[in-house]
Amino acid sequence: MAAAAPPPPPTAAPEPNMVPESSPIGHPVFSRIRLATPSDVPFIHKLIHQMAVFERLTHLFSATESGLSSTLFTSRPFQSFTVFLLEISRSPFPTSSSSPDFTPFLKTHNLDLPIDDPESYNFTPDMLKDVVVAGFVLFFPNYSSFLSKPGFYIEDIFVREPYRRKGFGSMLLTAVAKQAVKMGYGRVEWVVLDWNSNAIKFYEQMGAQILQEWRVCRLAGDALQAFDKVNI
Repeated sequence: MAAAAPPPPPTAAPEPNMVPESSPIGHPVFSRIRLATPSDVPFIHKLIHQMAVFERLTHLFSATESGLSSTLFTSRPFQSFTVFLLEISRSPFPTSSSSPDFTPFLKTHNLDLPIDDPESYNFTPDMLKDVVVAGFVLFFPNYSSFLSKPGFYIEDIFVREPYRRKGFGSMLLTAVAKQAVKMGYGRVEWVVLDWNSNAIKFYEQMGAQILQEWRVCRLAGDALQAFDKVNI
């Protein structure tokens, strides 16, 4: 009688469904902060208008695309008025930079839910169908006599509503702060509306000190024009 055949070797346990750490989870989006150029003026204008609506200050809004074009890009970046744009895409951005003055910041975000942006068609560059402009920061140099150093003053920082509370505002503020450190500047300053408690909390979490004892003084409009007739 022939010997019984040996039992087959045990089947190897199935490999666990491991996901490499580099693989995106959920809904990946890609962000880029880059220097704005004159061709971005239509987007900058729309962003400023949306900011005026959010801040309930549309009665003060009179900016035009031609006005922005003639004033924003008259000097090299960081020597005068500078704008960083925040862009979002479903595809990775190229790592190359078209500007010798600034290397864009790139980041991948793994979101739990996709971003629903009903106005994306108004903020999509013609040649980049998968890219959406989501926010901006406008800043320029100022000077601290107490520190005997220049700094940056942030005039505007704004993220469109569908992209808020996802870390994009922190990226914009960080980009300005990192540029200030790179240039040896002493501080970065801005103002915040007193009713905007969410923004105040966010800035405090970023390490900013809210100076309660200071008030903004402003001459503008007719009050400013009246000085043309004042003898010194």
